[in-house]
Amino acid sequence: MKTIKIAILGLFLLIANATQAQVSLNINIGTTPDWGPAGYTNTEYYYLPDIQSYYDVRASQFIYFGGGTWVRSNRLPAHYRNYDLYNGYKVVLNDYHGRTPYVHYDKHKVRYHKGYYGAPQTCYKPRYENKHFGYNNKHHQKNNNHNYDRHENNSRHDRHYKHDRHN
Repeated sequence: MKTIKIAILGLFLLIANATQAQVSLNINIGTTPDWGPAGYTNTEYYYLPDIQSYYDVRASQFIYFGGGTWVRSNRLPAHYRNYDLYNGYKVVLNDYHGRTPYVHYDKHKVRYHKGYYGAPQTCYKPRYENKHFGYNNKHHQKNNNHNYDRHENNSRHDRHYKHDRHN
């Protein structure tokens, strides 16, 4: 009888520990990037009109068209590596909740054309400011040229997408 009680207690503790581990794992997924617009903590996607790309907040990945298909990557492609995510406008897509926001790309491209600027936005966290070097200084750019890379890849993958091999 004592052995059965110990076994039940052990099973209960094992299940409780597994449940707690699952909860703590999910807390860190989907955090707003530093350059994301403030005030939108529950959004899933941003559309970036200037580079006609998307950002998946939950997966911390950019989604862009390249090589004839939509690509998911934790980095922007080489031709957009100098794009300033802090100053570029981000359209918050609150009306879409799936895995493929680009199914509405034709609508987004027309409605939010390159150069589109809607209501003023403030970034979630201010950009690091070095008092000795301005934002446009070559030294500052050299050390901070990966502003788009502030989120770590959380290894979510989707088999329908070509993934960047540089991740």
